[in-house]
Amino acid sequence: MKQFFKMVFASIVGFILTGVVVILISVGIIAAIAGDAKSDKKNKVEDNSVLKLDFSGGLIDQNQGDFFDNFDFESMGESKVLTLKKVLDNIEKAKTDDKIKGIYLALKGANMNLANMDEVREALVDFKSSGKFTVAYGESIGQGSYYLASACDEIYLYPEGDLMFKGLANSLSFFKGTLEKLDIEVQIIRGSNNKFKSAVEPFMYDKMSDANREQSTRLLASIWGEWTGKIAESRGLTLDQVNRIADSVSTYDPKQAVEVGMIDGLKYGDEILADLMAKTGVDDEDDFEMITLNKYIKVGNKKKKKSGDKDSWKVKEKVAVIYAAGSIVSGKSSKENMGSKTIAAAIKKARKDSTVKAIVLRVNSPGGSALASDVMWRETQLAKEAKPFVVSMGGLAASGGYYIACGADRIYAGPNTITGSIGVFGIVPYVGDFFTNKMGITFDGVSTNANSDVGMLSKRLTPYQYRKIQEGVDNIYGTFLSHVSDGRGLTTAEVDSIGQGRVWTGKDALEIGLVDELGGLNAAIAHAAKLADLEEGAYRLKNFPERKKEPFEEILEGLADASIDKVAAWSFGEEYSYLKYLKQITSTETIQARLPFEMVIE
Repeated sequence: MKQFFKMVFASIVGFILTGVVVILISVGIIAAIAGDAKSDKKNKVEDNSVLKLDFSGGLIDQNQGDFFDNFDFESMGESKVLTLKKVLDNIEKAKTDDKIKGIYLALKGANMNLANMDEVREALVDFKSSGKFTVAYGESIGQGSYYLASACDEIYLYPEGDLMFKGLANSLSFFKGTLEKLDIEVQIIRGSNNKFKSAVEPFMYDKMSDANREQSTRLLASIWGEWTGKIAESRGLTLDQVNRIADSVSTYDPKQAVEVGMIDGLKYGDEILADLMAKTGVDDEDDFEMITLNKYIKVGNKKKKKSGDKDSWKVKEKVAVIYAAGSIVSGKSSKENMGSKTIAAAIKKARKDSTVKAIVLRVNSPGGSALASDVMWRETQLAKEAKPFVVSMGGLAASGGYYIACGADRIYAGPNTITGSIGVFGIVPYVGDFFTNKMGITFDGVSTNANSDVGMLSKRLTPYQYRKIQEGVDNIYGTFLSHVSDGRGLTTAEVDSIGQGRVWTGKDALEIGLVDELGGLNAAIAHAAKLADLEEGAYRLKNFPERKKEPFEEILEGLADASIDKVAAWSFGEEYSYLKYLKQITSTETIQARLPFEMVIE
């Protein structure tokens, strides 16, 4: 009850504050945009500069194209959220920029998904081939940050800091006991053999099923194997040494982190600054130049053109990159959801655009509505018939996310992309006993037919209704198998043997035929261009979906999203992630194709 009043009070306060500050924020946004436009003219790189990378603000595939994508409501300043393509392009740009002498990676957190982490790490490895230095430094370093930093020449830690290197773990929450206390029943219908489809297990059990434990163990082992292999190679250690270090948790002691070879030294911030100055040949701190990635992005690319290259604005032929991110729902996309109407329209527009010669669909989704997934799948097939169609998988391309990807000409995934989860389930909550026993509310009514009341929250499913929904779930699973079979050149039996809701990493998915190649977004774009006979420099990229909303409408929606998220996060703390998961899994269509569980690794 205390939590309830806290939530209500927070919501009221949030609503009032939103109304009071809307004008101030609007003025702030206008001022920030005006200031940004003015500063753009002054953006330049000084000689002997160091490029600073800081991913604590987050790294996403692509923003929504909103009016205020570069505005942070919390700080009332420029957003620190970076987009993958710009990060990759600008690390590449820095590689050949004579004014950039090296990269400084500030280890304040690696707020990005596993696939994006791999792509950024590979970009850092490639940058080092230029002979320029790479230095990483942090006061307290998590495992994801360390994996990223292991690509650098040197890694330093604050003398009183810590490196948490202990291996990966995945903890799931189960709600069965809570639901029983509340007299709430969640009626579950999975595909008949979808034993790995464990998204519904929190409502059914109080612990992991054997099947879920099996797939989760393999998933973590695959990711950890990829991480430790690259860390061992970069640090000159063996796999056994890296795992012994993790088992002992010895790196929590900064001195031991140095002794075992995971860290190159312990230094204070001023000592790191002195090192960077020495590397750039600068004696006076006032003359030292460090440029943030956000500012460097605004600096034009000075890369020398090849003979025959055209200015980008003169190039008419394009490769479309369609960003399909979020939980899959019917209708329009929102900040956290991928709407079938929005994405299908974007694919259709790219297909009908005569200047677009190839299409890349960048998928980052745990799945969602089975119906919405099929709507988008249909558009991918029409696009594939018209022009080269390539898929690039981000951190997640699972269940419905794989559904819309399976029919591409070629599928790229990161080694740690979480994909597969070919399976279907249905959820029909029954809350009649909750309202009656806990609140004294009863229900009554009339209907015209025997099953008019199917799906009503106040009515349990009858055995007949349950069977009919089971038939629907099995039919959709059969359709899913058929789409994958056609798209991947496998028999339905072969797909079923690796399906049944089971998740795979990109590395494992390559071995079993669910993807074609390990690689990132740039690799997918290059292959799409090759299929369309487009040479490098002879095409440009066009991003979809395109922005449609009016600026003031976007400002109001941004305010609403920000205030709701802030209030909910403040009220529920770390449990907010579970609240979001429950909302997603219970607020979409009855039959879903969704990732079996949520996993956060750091």
